[in-house]
Amino acid sequence: MKESGVTDNRETDLLASVPEGLYIAGEWRAAAGAKTLKVYDPSNGNVVKEIADASPEDGKAALDAAVEAFPAWAATPARERAEILRRAFDLLQERKEDFALLMTVEMGKPLAEARGEVAYGGEFLRWFSEETTRVQGRYGANPEGTGRMIVSQHAVGPCFLITPWNFPLAMATRKIAPALAAGCTVVIKPAELTPLTTLYFAQLLEDAGVPKGVVNVITTSTSGAVSEPIIRDPRLRKLSFTGSTPVGQKLLEQAAQGVLRTSMELGGNAPFVVFDDADLDKAVDGAMLAKFRNIGQACTAANRFIVHRSVADEFARRVTERVQGMKIGRGTEDGVQIGPLIDDRAVAKASALVTDAVERGASVQTGGKAVEGAGTFYEPTVVTDVKPGSDILREEIFGPVLAIIPFDDEDDAVRLANDTEYGLVSYVFTENLARGQRMIDKLETGMMGLNVGVVSNAAAPFGGWKMSGLGREGGAEGIHEYLQTKYTLTPNPF
Repeated sequence: MKESGVTDNRETDLLASVPEGLYIAGEWRAAAGAKTLKVYDPSNGNVVKEIADASPEDGKAALDAAVEAFPAWAATPARERAEILRRAFDLLQERKEDFALLMTVEMGKPLAEARGEVAYGGEFLRWFSEETTRVQGRYGANPEGTGRMIVSQHAVGPCFLITPWNFPLAMATRKIAPALAAGCTVVIKPAELTPLTTLYFAQLLEDAGVPKGVVNVITTSTSGAVSEPIIRDPRLRKLSFTGSTPVGQKLLEQAAQGVLRTSMELGGNAPFVVFDDADLDKAVDGAMLAKFRNIGQACTAANRFIVHRSVADEFARRVTERVQGMKIGRGTEDGVQIGPLIDDRAVAKASALVTDAVERGASVQTGGKAVEGAGTFYEPTVVTDVKPGSDILREEIFGPVLAIIPFDDEDDAVRLANDTEYGLVSYVFTENLARGQRMIDKLETGMMGLNVGVVSNAAAPFGGWKMSGLGREGGAEGIHEYLQTKYTLTPNPF
């Protein structure tokens, strides 16, 4: 049965309304050579749309447009830029059901979660519409009293934004909104697997009044070939990427040639620590959110459940009971909590990690295998007694697998939690305030949830430590990623 109000006809009509071309200089155009790529529904493997497949030539044209539009956009009054972003927010609220359904079709997440992403993604438009007019400098005498110092903020310039497939709307708004608020122009390249949401969003931005060339969208099946010439072009001044650490490292090497400003939101291996004094009801609720949101396909997903030995069995029993009640299916169906993984490779990875853990001595409490039939589904899974050295403790799972490893004392928990090259987010459950404060100091992550299972918020700085990336998105810090500082000294007026 379909979710109320969702019909095949509605899906068909919505998909037909999504532009098929590249969006360059305010126009929708075919790719050079008229190349196309196919977009699939992971729940059944069906092709849902065929769209333009950009070449390096198209990438250059998009950057040309951004470069040409930059001076006028940077000189546009902040209030005017703010009002355009606010109109975009309002239009997104009007079209929220369409965006939610589109994400469910191309990415697979349950419709209820897709609606949540629309709400979350929209907040970046609203937040940065408000931040646009709050960019501040300072003025004052130098210490010697011989002159006056003026410190001002200026738009970095044309930006290249590369977004992942797992949050197609929120990752686009989280990058585009602060860039436009700062006065930058952008070329955005969505993931090949989920490009439709970004194309539909570009259409919304045009309706909101974003001038031609300020936002340009290129979709491509040859990401490296298209992206590298853009990154190496001396006219580009900023690169923002969300994706895997290995790809981020490669992009940083390319960006070094032009000494580009970079923002990198890379891989994660989030620990979820449950102490013996934790409220287990809260911990289990938090675990379900931290692990199974977006079918586990999130850089913020809890990867390693580090649970005090005295409560490990009870915690495992409770989460297993909850997981066994989860409904698997296409995201548009009533009550579905686990949709398909993005592709066959994701299913194979989840299977391999669970198999390795079991071979090393872990036990599967529920799930543990791919779902037979159409689509790329994997059962929500709980694995207990995971042994040190297991691949599942080192690699980002990106799937609905909850892996539990016991610990004995606080120092042991900290050691296990920090035993990774990543440092994006951590989760800690304890009723001891002092212990919570110690964990804030000791855990090596850029974000932390203390007795909560979701930390993302447009008003907060999102980003990690160590191999999890550089820079911050969201919050008051987010707009500064797209600004550069100028210091001017003037003579003493007296």
